[in-house]
Amino acid sequence: MNHTQKGTALFAAWISLLSNLFLTVIKLGVGLLFNSPVLVADGVHNGADVVASLAALSSMRISSRPADEDHPYGHGKAEVIASGAVGIILALAAMMIGYHSFLALFEPAHEAHWIALVAALISMVWKQLLYVFTIRIGKASNSKGLIATAYDHLADVWASLAAVIGIGLALLDQHVAIPFAQYGDPLSGIIVSALVLKLAYDMCRESVEILMEKAVEPDKLSEYERLVLSVPQVKRIDRLRAREHGHYILVDVRVGISGELSVQEGHDIGRAIKLAIMNAHSDVDEVLVHLNPWYATDVPPPPHL
Repeated sequence: MNHTQKGTALFAAWISLLSNLFLTVIKLGVGLLFNSPVLVADGVHNGADVVASLAALSSMRISSRPADEDHPYGHGKAEVIASGAVGIILALAAMMIGYHSFLALFEPAHEAHWIALVAALISMVWKQLLYVFTIRIGKASNSKGLIATAYDHLADVWASLAAVIGIGLALLDQHVAIPFAQYGDPLSGIIVSALVLKLAYDMCRESVEILMEKAVEPDKLSEYERLVLSVPQVKRIDRLRAREHGHYILVDVRVGISGELSVQEGHDIGRAIKLAIMNAHSDVDEVLVHLNPWYATDVPPPPHL
């Protein structure tokens, strides 16, 4: 992630934080004033989003720090941890929405108000715009924290859409009798809670996989292999591994080169391999190259060598 990408990503994180603060106040105020359970639940969800946005913003600042003695591979995993934290916050919010929506089914239905519908519509449109904005920047900069924030916005789009449908049905029921329409508000909240819970699960699973240093996708490994073999002096690849470390990737490669080459020549080949990968993939931050001697009569060494 270059300096410009970092600045843009931090700007997007600040926009997300301020938007969540604004929408939290609006949803809670309107929801409490006009007795809309789904809007109140969505407002509390937005309150959790404020915490999630703060976590993402803090992690992005930490992850941009250079490597030091205590963290020789950099601080990239700070964003992965924040992404997992956002997933946990979303899961808790989903369970809270589902619980309160379920309880609302056993209470007298509240009369819906058009102002609550307008608030939900504004939230849905604004969150959709935020999602498109942050996911584009998050993917361009490979920022796990910003991508998590974008999916948080997407969960809010679903929640607001459910609120629009639920409140709209309740308003319609005041003019045209529709069975159970007066409970459209809490029923929509239950559906939203299930959708948000699934999203939270996917985010937490991805964070755990990265923290456990799961290998990158096979397509990327194949591309790295092609680049390594493009260096003429490489006779074979003995091992090739790569793992995500937050917003960047670390690559380890062991290759066989002629055992008759000098140390200087071996060094130059290693550097050529490193530059071939890093010049083609801006998200690769480090390539560790190990050179094995190769002779024409050699057979491939065991994997652990």
